[in-house]
Amino acid sequence: MPIKLPAALPAFDVLRDEGVMVLDEDTAARQDIRPLRIGLLNLMPKKIQTENQFARLIGATPLQIELTLIRMSEHQTKNTAAAHMAEFYKPFQEVKDEKFDGLIITGAPIEHLPFEEVTYWDELTEVMNWTQTNVHSTFGVCWGGMAMINHFHNVPKHILDEKSFGCFRHQVTDPASPYLRGFSDDCVIPVSRWTEMRQDEIDAAGLKTLITSNFSGPCLVEDREHRALYIFNHFEYDSGTLKQEYDRDIAEGTPINVPVNYYPEDDPTRDPQNRWRSHAHLLYGNWINEIYQTTPYDLAQIGT
Repeated sequence: MPIKLPAALPAFDVLRDEGVMVLDEDTAARQDIRPLRIGLLNLMPKKIQTENQFARLIGATPLQIELTLIRMSEHQTKNTAAAHMAEFYKPFQEVKDEKFDGLIITGAPIEHLPFEEVTYWDELTEVMNWTQTNVHSTFGVCWGGMAMINHFHNVPKHILDEKSFGCFRHQVTDPASPYLRGFSDDCVIPVSRWTEMRQDEIDAAGLKTLITSNFSGPCLVEDREHRALYIFNHFEYDSGTLKQEYDRDIAEGTPINVPVNYYPEDDPTRDPQNRWRSHAHLLYGNWINEIYQTTPYDLAQIGT
């Protein structure tokens, strides 16, 4: 089954042209199926790019997905057209009485700020608390995952001396996890962050690390108590996302190293290689499958 998207959303044509099965809302309504309701709280500045990335991954399973795009109620984005936001996004305050099978909270380019200094932190804490009553499973990504693990377990983030930037080899530490079905013993994952979470502090919080790296630290953490996964790296990235970030920093004169193990022979004049795509689909497909296997059929029963 495909992912249900508004036909006018840019991701609809992008994913259809890539061969991903997509349904417009009218066609989906004719199918006698309860789709899984997945919310995407999109905190990234390039909203459309992020929509495409996550819709591509969650839309690749045999299940019908209904994707709802959510934004912070008062925060105004500067990088995406207001018309796009008005047509396709719902402020959190409009959906907080609804139930969702799953929610993805994306990263945000605000790592340097203490959590409590983020302008929308109060509302985000409301969102995180709301997931415990209105969402069956939550996936926090990069800064979003760090925010969740800090909020629920008081695990701090730490500023790095230099940016962790590139494609790092990671090891699977819990091969029996249902979220890692089909995974190789190790895999390559894109990393792009100025902060880290430390393994000893995650362990002290009683959480289980599923994927880690000798080079970039813990990556994927399971929080059973809060029905959540936290991933600090970027399986969702397109082949060229790290290149876009590198080229941007070079153009702005920002000190930045060539992303590690990304370009062939670390030569930024050559086309980058994507070596994480299959594991990205496995992880998000496994997450969707776990939701399907465990979520109540009656949405009203979520959180009860």
